[in-house]
Amino acid sequence: MGTRLNWLRAAVLGANDGIVSTAGLVVGVAGATTDRGTLLTAGLAGLLAGSLSMAAGEYVSVSSQRASEQAALALERRELHDQPQAELAELAGLLQARGLSEEVAREAAEQLTERDALRAHARVELGIDPDALTNPWHAAGASFLAFTVGALLPLLAMVLPSAGLRLPLTVVSVLAALVLTGWGSARLGAAPVGASVLRMVSVGALAMAVTYAAGSLLGAAGV
Repeated sequence: MGTRLNWLRAAVLGANDGIVSTAGLVVGVAGATTDRGTLLTAGLAGLLAGSLSMAAGEYVSVSSQRASEQAALALERRELHDQPQAELAELAGLLQARGLSEEVAREAAEQLTERDALRAHARVELGIDPDALTNPWHAAGASFLAFTVGALLPLLAMVLPSAGLRLPLTVVSVLAALVLTGWGSARLGAAPVGASVLRMVSVGALAMAVTYAAGSLLGAAGV
């Protein structure tokens, strides 16, 4: 359940990044030009750059985490082989520290060790589930997909309507999407919904306002 919630939270945040960064980009370009081709090119470039960057970052991060977990499991496996009694006493001590009596902790440690010593130490001592190590390719793919889905909203809202409707429709659709991602993030993290939604919407609105102002100034200067 915890792993599923982490994936959902990552998906929501990835989609939010795609929405905000792409919206800021296309709104900024819209401040300088109304040419549909230019807007589409800029939006697609931002979508690809952002999604690939997020996927690469997630791959590197999860790969490092996985390597660390595998190294910790390998060390634990060696210790169990070289000093099984010391490891048994350590496991009993950890269980006792969690509230079990000395006698019950010792008995539980013995039973867990007989069943699967490495799994018991991994979960109790290291906080690792050996069967649920995160796959870096899965993490990278999920980040790429979440960012892309989020980025498509402001991109399509900017390039599909007529010139007069592009900016207002983009702003409205982006703010509505940020309300949803803020709500989803708050629910998944058991945080106050109002504060999360306000934070998401404020950041998105500020990003669009700043980039539009910058684009307008550059467009007026003929850059």
